Amino acid sequence: MSRQPRQAELDALPVREAVPALLRALDAHGTAVLCAPPGTGKTTLVPLVLAGLVGPAAGGPRRKVVVAEPRRIAARAAARRMAWLLGEPVGGSVGFTVRGERVAGPDTVVEVVTTGVLLQRLQRDQELAGVDVVVLDECHERHLDADTVAAFLLDVRETLRPELRLVAASATTDSAGWARVLGGAPVVEAAGVSYPVETVWAPPARPVRPPHGMRVDPAQLAHVASVVRRALAERSGDVLCFLPGVGEIARVAGQLGGVEAEVVQLHGRAPAAVQDAALSLAPGRRVILSTAVAESSLTVPGVRVVVDSGLAREPRVDHARGLGALATVRASRAAGRQRAGRAGREAPGTVYRCWAEAEDGRLPAFPSPEIRLADLAQFSLQAACWGDPDAAGLALLDPPPAGAMAAAREVLVAVGAVSAAGAVTPRGQRMARLGLHPRLARALLDGSAGLGARRAAEIVALLSEEPPREYGDDLAAAWRRARAGADAYGSRWRAEARRLERAAGGGDGAPRAAGGGGAASRAAAGAHSDDAAAGLVAALAFPERVARARGQGTFLMASGTAAEPGEGSGLRGAPWLAVAVADRGPHSASARVRLAAVIDGDTARAAAGHLLRTAEEVRWEDGDLVARTAERLGAIELAVRPLAKPDPVLVRAALLDGLRSEGLGLLRWTEDARTLRARLGFLHRTLGGGWPDVQDDGVLLERADDWLEPELSRARRRADLGRIDAGQALNRLLPWATGEAARLDELAPERIEVPSGSRIRLDYGSGQGNGQPVLAVKLQELFGLARTPEVAGVPVLVHLLSPAGRPAAVTADLASFWQGGYRAVRAELRGRYPKHPWPEDPATAEPTRHTNARLRRRP
Repeated sequence: MSRQPRQAELDALPVREAVPALLRALDAHGTAVLCAPPGTGKTTLVPLVLAGLVGPAAGGPRRKVVVAEPRRIAARAAARRMAWLLGEPVGGSVGFTVRGERVAGPDTVVEVVTTGVLLQRLQRDQELAGVDVVVLDECHERHLDADTVAAFLLDVRETLRPELRLVAASATTDSAGWARVLGGAPVVEAAGVSYPVETVWAPPARPVRPPHGMRVDPAQLAHVASVVRRALAERSGDVLCFLPGVGEIARVAGQLGGVEAEVVQLHGRAPAAVQDAALSLAPGRRVILSTAVAESSLTVPGVRVVVDSGLAREPRVDHARGLGALATVRASRAAGRQRAGRAGREAPGTVYRCWAEAEDGRLPAFPSPEIRLADLAQFSLQAACWGDPDAAGLALLDPPPAGAMAAAREVLVAVGAVSAAGAVTPRGQRMARLGLHPRLARALLDGSAGLGARRAAEIVALLSEEPPREYGDDLAAAWRRARAGADAYGSRWRAEARRLERAAGGGDGAPRAAGGGGAASRAAAGAHSDDAAAGLVAALAFPERVARARGQGTFLMASGTAAEPGEGSGLRGAPWLAVAVADRGPHSASARVRLAAVIDGDTARAAAGHLLRTAEEVRWEDGDLVARTAERLGAIELAVRPLAKPDPVLVRAALLDGLRSEGLGLLRWTEDARTLRARLGFLHRTLGGGWPDVQDDGVLLERADDWLEPELSRARRRADLGRIDAGQALNRLLPWATGEAARLDELAPERIEVPSGSRIRLDYGSGQGNGQPVLAVKLQELFGLARTPEVAGVPVLVHLLSPAGRPAAVTADLASFWQGGYRAVRAELRGRYPKHPWPEDPATAEPTRHTNARLRRRP
């Protein structure tokens, strides 16, 4: 093919100075890490040189080069730029392949693909036959597909094709980490010639609420719009504004009415024509509102000013509830550098940062790797297809979290993609080739069996790229709107539906009984309406999210999470829902339903059949034992009936739960039992040894076998617990084996005899100080007693009572009290109680429990 390279433009790309070092590194090691600032030509010149299309090897043998980009928009833009540099149309020497679109021909030697496309290609052909070099661009973004592709390619180099060359390229990245992963690859750095960028700190005048979930404070977006207006007034050139998502772009665009510039919305969902226009020169001034797609790989011509909201989106997964969503977070410092660099690609520029300079140092250095945050079901399936189900042998910059991998394995087993041991099944291999999340792949295959490939594909296409919020939260209504609409989403949806229909048309489409597919197919035979079809497919994709109404517009999902459609939603009155999209805020008691379909109970049972359980339930509930047979769909109770003869083991466990929740007060505690417990507690504290700890309910419940049997095993309800004599049961814990139990009355007597002859009960449970037993006795009954009584070597705490039985004094040293404190007590009380003896010398007086008159009558 004849061509006329634009040599001047090629020679002007700064990365050409690093090309010789890169070629030497690849010749010596086969791998290299290329660090090149934005605008140096690493994405466009380097692949052309490696292919032999330009540079020192031009005119010689061609090499097939595959360039992997994280996004479709970047892949198309890079291919167009390289073809333009060669003076050719796209599809000649340079082509591209993204999901649903391929522009390449027999002469194509440089092919730009998305990492997802390359991943699928590797699974079909592990050797990548005919490919000489792979360039992984924008490694710093740490997308899961890119990390997986890198690990697979290293495995290919090590085991199948050591001659395959691999370049990891990025503007800002952990070069040392990537060099380590690539087996000690050399790091080649290219000097940048980007123009200086002035930083203007533009924080909000008043505090704004931090982002949570998908929500961004409207005041923050209003502030970003005001900074855009300020930038238009203060600087010349186009303005590129970074926002976290499509919704925020639309809201800021709505607040820029009347500005003297064209407002362009750039994001991955925008039509290809809009994306192409944003990446081309325009005659007038523009404001380009963009997601992270414009952070790297792309040059947006004419931009001299960047307005950075400082926000980004990252995936978050609640594995326990089966909920996944994007979360708005503060963008990293590396992302901030990338964004600011967009202003200096063509001339000196300015970045307006919508936060305070003092906050900048507290931002994370790099974006969080997706492998640490995302749902790993698709990654786990890819690893299983590769032959490494646990991903233990893959060279990954960050290992996958064990908990996320375990949750992913559960999903894959449920949908029939892998065996319990993690080995991929034939069905799983086909699911991996569909380019869908395994849940959606299951819905496509099993839904096609009952609904036909076309209808199943259309619904799955809706689920694979969530429709715009204006489509509403009813999946069936959104389906009808997509079919009738001519908007950008509808065009993409139709293309994806056609692709999925073709993919679902052949091979093993038989549903898996283990995943509930067989029953689902039978249920779908009569499901002709759009509502029923949408509900079935959504339930097949997300069986843990089938939800039953429980009143007042709220639902309970099979996963156990509460869910609630928004106010005014037509879904609130449905008896059952298949929830396709839901998110739950950090402090919210229930998930908010974003997209769902109405279903019936039969569809719920069919799609989530693997969650259906019938079991005997014996538990402590509402203050008593409940025994019943319950049929449940996950956490959803379908039917219950009383259980006449529950398993005694389950009964005993439930009664123990009752004792744990309500305490040992459920047993019969007589006064003697409470006293025994206090006496034993005193001996445990004082002597230790074999005397048991009986004061702590938890300790006693742990030893239930030692003291509550056989009464506990005979109990069947709360009332039976109340008939268990706690004191008699506690006797079983005494140290009988050592013989110490026989000394209980000696070491901790229940009563103690005082000089008057009375036997006074000791209180072991309400002592002061160091847990001393309390002897509460009338003062006159202790006359003549010089030393304080002791129990197990511990002096008792004497509460001296007045003749009326009221506390008069407290002492642990009677001798000192008789010498000092007694005089004050005598002076205060003798006038009040003149009929009782108040001798001047109590240490030698006769003890008595009687009045003076009775003492005089004694012989």
